[in-house]
Amino acid sequence: MFPFDIEDDEVDEEESIDAALPTEYGIDFETGQLTGEKVSGLEAIKVWIWNALATARYRYPHHSWNYGHELDNLIGLTNDNDYISQSAKGMIEECLKVNPHIIGIDNFSSKNDGDALVCSFTVLTDLGDIEGESVHV
Repeated sequence: MFPFDIEDDEVDEEESIDAALPTEYGIDFETGQLTGEKVSGLEAIKVWIWNALATARYRYPHHSWNYGHELDNLIGLTNDNDYISQSAKGMIEECLKVNPHIIGIDNFSSKNDGDALVCSFTVLTDLGDIEGESVHV
């Protein structure tokens, strides 16, 4: 074994660790515009969550049928607020758990504003928790 072989192995380990971290293109969450930067780790998961919750499932042929949400199905339901809240929680969790880094959601709360359902929650990931995520339906 030569010394340069050891150095190559160390580089390969570093590259494999970096490859395991999720990477996305950054988004300005207020405008929805790309920032032109690449983000990784927890910030990349935030971008993935934002995109998944902004995409309706089954609507776009270029997305997998596992990607996106089905929250539009709650529009127009006249059931009680508890049923709608529990359905929204299940739909959001199903949408997000497609990502292998997301474990689930916690601290879920919803509020019906008359015209919209506003859901707030914490996303639990293997890289840390993301506080204050929200969805407007």
